[in-house]
Amino acid sequence: MADDYLVRIGRLIRDARQHRGWTQTQLAEALGTSQSAVNRIERGNQNISLEMIARIGEALDSEIVSLGYAGPMHLRVVGGRRLSGSIDVKTSKNACVALLCATLLNAGRTTLRRVARIEEVYRILEVLGSIGVRTRWINDGNDLEIVPPAELDLDSMDTEAARRTRSVIMFLGPLLHRMDHFKLPYAGGCDLGTRTVTPHMTALRHFGLEITATDGTYIAEVDRSVAPKRAIVLTERGDTVTENALLAAARHDGVTVIRNASSNYMVQDLCFFLEELGVRVDGIGTTTLTVHGAAHIERDVDFAPSEDPVEAMSLLAAAVVTESELTIRRVPVEFLEIELAVLEEMGLDHERSAEYAADNGRTRLIDLTVRPSKLQAPLDKIHPMPFPGLNIDNVPFFAAIAASAQGQTLIHDWVYDNRAIYLTDLNRLGAQVKLLDPHRVLVDGPTRWRSSEMMCPPALRPAVVVLLAMMAAEGTSVLRNVYVINRGYEDLAERLNSLGAQIEIFRDI
Repeated sequence: MADDYLVRIGRLIRDARQHRGWTQTQLAEALGTSQSAVNRIERGNQNISLEMIARIGEALDSEIVSLGYAGPMHLRVVGGRRLSGSIDVKTSKNACVALLCATLLNAGRTTLRRVARIEEVYRILEVLGSIGVRTRWINDGNDLEIVPPAELDLDSMDTEAARRTRSVIMFLGPLLHRMDHFKLPYAGGCDLGTRTVTPHMTALRHFGLEITATDGTYIAEVDRSVAPKRAIVLTERGDTVTENALLAAARHDGVTVIRNASSNYMVQDLCFFLEELGVRVDGIGTTTLTVHGAAHIERDVDFAPSEDPVEAMSLLAAAVVTESELTIRRVPVEFLEIELAVLEEMGLDHERSAEYAADNGRTRLIDLTVRPSKLQAPLDKIHPMPFPGLNIDNVPFFAAIAASAQGQTLIHDWVYDNRAIYLTDLNRLGAQVKLLDPHRVLVDGPTRWRSSEMMCPPALRPAVVVLLAMMAAEGTSVLRNVYVINRGYEDLAERLNSLGAQIEIFRDI
């Protein structure tokens, strides 16, 4: 029995190392041991202490074994089951984390409705709590109340929580108005290759922020004599870059023009929230935003973020790959129109309700019914573009959909360095995904899915794509180390089970 556990732990370590892209030698160097010792550990031929397992997990940024706290670790999936019924789309993960960062602008009480209870939100709440912000779940845990202190205690920041989320970089915009000197840990999150923070620095320099990066920390200095003298032109039309510029402009006592801005869903929700704070934002939904800032903001506000278009796409893809009829309610259609147009051309059988308003009063929602369809590969490649193009985070779901369609599909994920590589994990489940380069894959369908046991990819959307493929595969599959899924989805396994899936949450140890 002990030997069996050593083999299983060794396999987990091997898979985690390979997903990180490390050799045994690189892991050995991080641990201060030899390559041969790592080789013995991975083959289950060496006794290993819990301390060593913890060190390996820290080196690989992977939860090999966890003890002493609740929460899912692995998923066991009995596939080949049809889904049925209806399901509501949860509020947007990316909007919620931006809004939590934006509460640092407000000296008053902020109430956010139906906040996604996901790991990414929990990490931001841990960081906020550590610097003195009082947060509490209210109304049976559905809503979140945030009350800031008069002074933030950045020296007490929970750096471990901060390093596990890339969203902490959006603290820069609000904090530069509150203090002249501060530090932030390097941003973490998904393993998606090199994601430069240079566009953030370039945008925020207009407000006097200068950053020095040393030893895993951003050291910020603010020159109060500097203010935007002309329009800020973002060098990258990124969502978080635009949000950081908006957060900085909101407390600038003047008018700031931001050009080449993202007009994506989370940016629009942030603009709607800023308007609740009394900050006028012109051009919402366009690439030029004009912000009429306020030097001091103190309002008690109540705001409901809109639904998540990427979760809606996830549920749509679940229906497609399992050949199910499913009604997805509260779909933010204006952020899925291109995806639906592409799927229509592929032959998707679906029906849409009349449009109605989200709780923010602005976003357009529909109820979408998807039926089993005979799909054909699209004539053109699948590739993302800034809104109103095909959403960057929805591209991976087309890999599972293309694998279910007749013909060959080219998917070009030009934004992220590594993410296309993770789509080749579908091959272990029977797909035919050929990697052309780090950004492009060819997918041949249709696929006869088969069950498998594998490590969860370290990127959120590819991880969910693998889970959906397991749901389509006859037999029992195991997806290990699913923390990354919990970063972006609330109770996903339980909610899929309510539709007829059979997914069990379990731990090895």
